[in-house]
Amino acid sequence: QVQLVESGGGLVQAGGSLRLSCTASGRIGRTPSSGAMGWFRQVQGMEREFVVGISFSDGVTKYARSVQGRFTISRDNAKNTVSLQMNSLKPEDTAVYYCAALEGWGLPSTPQWDYWGQGTQVTVSS
Repeated sequence: QVQLVESGGGLVQAGGSLRLSCTASGRIGRTPSSGAMGWFRQVQGMEREFVVGISFSDGVTKYARSVQGRFTISRDNAKNTVSLQMNSLKPEDTAVYYCAALEGWGLPSTPQWDYWGQGTQVTVSS
């Protein structure tokens, strides 16, 4: 069973930056060519929303349009870690951010990922 441990998050003013990190305790990919990690976010009372994902095998990334150009995901395969650099934050980025891991292939925008972190709060004040 893979466990995901998140760090980072907090309170920041609009226009500021935050960095999130997530480390997986075990192997993610079902095969050497599969596996991905990413981030979703959720506002209370709303559906969980895809933010960004990265493939472990080839580094392919996929961003939600709302964060394109402001957020950057990176990975360290040796450490089973992904980081999310969030710049130019807006109040509408306020949410609980969840790290997610996928055993298979692709970067689905729906929450059909295999493992989830406990979530970390990001609050952007105006």
